[in-house]
Amino acid sequence: MTLLEDTRARLGAIGAWLPSAPLRPRPDVERAATRRLADVGYRSIWSGEGPGTREVFAHFGDLLASVPDVVLGTGIANVWARRATTAYKGAATLAQAHPGRFVLGIGAGHAFQAAKLGEDYRPIDRMRAYLSEMDTAAAENPSPVAFPRVLAAVGPRMLALARDHADGAHPFAQPVSHTPYAREILGPDKLLIPQQTVLLGSREDARESVRRRVAQSREYSVTVYLAGWKRLGYTEADIAGPSDRFVDDLVLWGDATTIAKRLGELLDAGADHVLLTPSAATFESTVDALVELAPEVLR
Repeated sequence: MTLLEDTRARLGAIGAWLPSAPLRPRPDVERAATRRLADVGYRSIWSGEGPGTREVFAHFGDLLASVPDVVLGTGIANVWARRATTAYKGAATLAQAHPGRFVLGIGAGHAFQAAKLGEDYRPIDRMRAYLSEMDTAAAENPSPVAFPRVLAAVGPRMLALARDHADGAHPFAQPVSHTPYAREILGPDKLLIPQQTVLLGSREDARESVRRRVAQSREYSVTVYLAGWKRLGYTEADIAGPSDRFVDDLVLWGDATTIAKRLGELLDAGADHVLLTPSAATFESTVDALVELAPEVLR
């Protein structure tokens, strides 16, 4: 069995993506939440890093050691947080300590993160150089245990980079129509692991969630999301409204049965593994929603 075949088998169809608040919740709370999600059947749990969050490799080392029999993925390890050689060594260390249970997701972040370091934001160039540096480190000091590497990819150039220089893509904050678009660029063999916002509630609840996402994207000039939405045919009016079509495609809303049915559509469209993020007010309520969804979405 190849690395990608083994990864697909270990991940299954549905996983969880948890937001990582700045140095919160307490580590023991997050360990308990990870155990709880694993106990109800989630085989994969992902989280990332941003300004002020825990260092992702130390964080995942703690969780992997505390919670057996679940795959953890970084969604994402930010290229502005560390050198590529350090990222490679961190990933190789976790892969060797916990074989088959770690997926490295890497992302170029956003312009405001590069600006804090006084760097120009050229995500494609930065990612290409980062992957090259990782590959050089791997050639000089091969990891005893192989691990999959996926890229935070939305647009066609980053998806092509994920196809040619990684094991696949982990798109974030994209509508359901992005999945067939990404699969076409990646081809049939690479991993496609989209994050998908879900909401146990009404369309109006979902509309408010979308308004918050759009406002946050504009506040931080997260142009990759805005450009990605427009590339898929959503107009400025759709996004600003937001329109029913945009709301229904960006957030899977309704009861658990309805959400499960729409997740099936994503899998049919080419996703290997879909990561669910409930639109919720707190870390605890996010976990509660994932537990509530589990009997339907993990069938």
